Amino acid sequence: MKSYHCSTVFVAGLLLVVGSQSACQSNDQSEQALAALNAPEPVKGAVQAPAASAESAFNPRLLRRFKPARAEISGPELTTERIELGRLLYHETRLSRNHELSCNSCHALDRYGVDSKPTSTGHKGQLGSRNAPTVYHAAAAFEQFWDGRAADVEAQALGPILNPVEMAAPNREYVVKVLNSIPEYVTGFKLAFPGEASPVTFENVGKAIGAFERKLTTRSRWDDYLEGNEKALNAAELDGLKAFTNLGCMVCHTGELLGGSMYAKVGAVEPWPNQKDQGRFEVTKQPGDRMMFKVPTLRNIGETGPYFHDGSAGTIEEAVQAMGKHQLGLDLSSAEVASIVVWLRSLTGELPRDYIATPSLPKSTEGTPKPDKS
Repeated sequence: MKSYHCSTVFVAGLLLVVGSQSACQSNDQSEQALAALNAPEPVKGAVQAPAASAESAFNPRLLRRFKPARAEISGPELTTERIELGRLLYHETRLSRNHELSCNSCHALDRYGVDSKPTSTGHKGQLGSRNAPTVYHAAAAFEQFWDGRAADVEAQALGPILNPVEMAAPNREYVVKVLNSIPEYVTGFKLAFPGEASPVTFENVGKAIGAFERKLTTRSRWDDYLEGNEKALNAAELDGLKAFTNLGCMVCHTGELLGGSMYAKVGAVEPWPNQKDQGRFEVTKQPGDRMMFKVPTLRNIGETGPYFHDGSAGTIEEAVQAMGKHQLGLDLSSAEVASIVVWLRSLTGELPRDYIATPSLPKSTEGTPKPDKS
């Protein structure tokens, strides 16, 4: 499984910004990294940046490091039948042990793909150990979960179903039994996976949900700006963008997602207060992966708090302040924080209301397993 790490420590931004396994913390290295960002070669696939005004004093070359959001993130066989099946399964509570929880419980589509809790509530009121990240644009991330233990959204979708703290289905066979007991699902799987002798499988549940998630994207004024509309952002937002890039936040928060393309050490300069969760180390057991987490997307960041893997920052302002302290070793002023936040809020996109409308689920039959509250 691929693994990318930031190589300098000056980086900061929002949510988990930079990590460095070599602990390089000098100003010289920071200057070198910023110089690299100003290199004239554009990143492959990036758009041409709009010209910057004298007032913004912003280097337009840096915009080449970002990309507008895609309406659909490519994946295996995104057929209408598979997407429609995935839509139902995303909302299907009967896949959980107590018939009360679904993907949408922790990743509410009408709330920008989160549940607005530090950590999510699962089976029998149990609390998870990590904050639920947004599902919007998630399919474009290089790996899934905070620790990267799943390669794609198709694999990620299956994890919570069997997790005893989350949906708590007892096993794969239970999930298949539930689906086979409902005629509409049997038909739906046949249409979504034509040619398969027994299409109702646990793996196909993930494939269908993943297909649905690959069209969970939003578009913001930031995308208009990247595509050349200089008036899409106002002067205050451009000032915030300048502060964000000048600090070096974009080294990790870059590309289409403004994140989601590498791991970073949280607490790169000043140790993170909560050391209980060691991040990627829990997966690899490699010492260099201690406190390494996937850098999250900043898209819709103004709507997806609380922040960080442990949900420890309740507001976006607290998150920016924390990143300045723990990633940069800086005590950012209230004015600096406010300026960055103004720009970050311009990343909020419009929800695809028609696409995320809650569907009517098929009815249970006498053969459908009953909810288990134990």
